[in-house]
Amino acid sequence: MRIQVAAADGRRLVAEVWGEPGGFPVLLHHGTPGSRLGAALRDITDRYPAFRFFAYDRPGYGDSQRAPERRVAGAAADAAAVADALGVDAFAVVGRSGGGPHALACAALLPARVTAVAALVSLAPQDAPGLDWYAGMTPYNVQHYGLAARDPAALERQVTAAADAARRDPGRLLEDLRADLSGPDLPVLADERVRRSLLDNHREALRVSAHGWVDDVLAFTRPWGFDPAAVTCPVLLWRGAEDAFSPLGHFRWLARNIAHCTAVLEPGAGHFAAQYALSEALDWLEPH
Repeated sequence: MRIQVAAADGRRLVAEVWGEPGGFPVLLHHGTPGSRLGAALRDITDRYPAFRFFAYDRPGYGDSQRAPERRVAGAAADAAAVADALGVDAFAVVGRSGGGPHALACAALLPARVTAVAALVSLAPQDAPGLDWYAGMTPYNVQHYGLAARDPAALERQVTAAADAARRDPGRLLEDLRADLSGPDLPVLADERVRRSLLDNHREALRVSAHGWVDDVLAFTRPWGFDPAAVTCPVLLWRGAEDAFSPLGHFRWLARNIAHCTAVLEPGAGHFAAQYALSEALDWLEPH
C-alpha cells in the first residue's frame, strides 16, 4: 500500500507498507539510485509472512520532495515520521548499499526505537579516521564521488544526463555498471527476479528527477551528522568478499568501530548478492 507522509519540516515523503499488519516491523532502506519499490524482492512476504515491511523514497526520489543540503543523518527524522504515520513504535532496520549509511543513522539517532540494524554492503563515512576511503573502489564510484567532492555542479550535470538516459531505458544503468561488476555479480543480475526488481526500482527512482541520486552521492561525501560508533543496538554487517563497489576497508572500519557487531564476509559473493542476503538479515533480526 502506497501512502504519503509529512516529514517534520513539512516535506512530502512517499512510503510503501506491506506484509502482516500486526507483524514484526522492519524498515527497509533502498540503495542508490533507488526507491521504495527496490527495497526487497517481490516474494519477500511469501518467505516472511509474519513480518510487516515498510520503506520510503528518500528525498528527491520518485514523488518524495527534495531536502536541500540533506545529510545522511536526516534519514532518522524521516524514518521516524513514516513509522509514526503507520503507528509503529519500535522497529528493526535494514539498509542495502546506499541504504546502509541511512540504516546506521536510524540506529544511532533513534536508540529508543530501533531494536537492531543490518547494513548490507554499506559505505563508511568519508571522514572516518584511518580509512583510505577510495582504496579498492571501482572507477565508476571514484568518478562520481570525486566529482561530488570537487565539483558538485558537474556531478549534477553528469547524473542528470545518466538519469535522463535511464528514464528512456531503465536497463541502461545496469549496462553502465557492467565494466565494474565482479564475476559473481553476473549471474545475480541474470536472475529475472533481481533484474525486474532493479528495473522497477530505477524507473520509479528517476521518474521525476535525478535529485535523489545527486543528493545521495553528495551526502556520502559530506560529514554524515552522526558517528557510527554511537550505535548501541545489535548490528549485522554483511559484505560479499568479491564486492567491487563497497570496499573491503569500509567493511572492516565499520566492524572495528561499531560495538555489538556481527560481521559477515561472504566468500564468492559480489555486491548484488546483497539482494539475496536480505533473507539472512531478516533471519538474524527477528530474535533481536
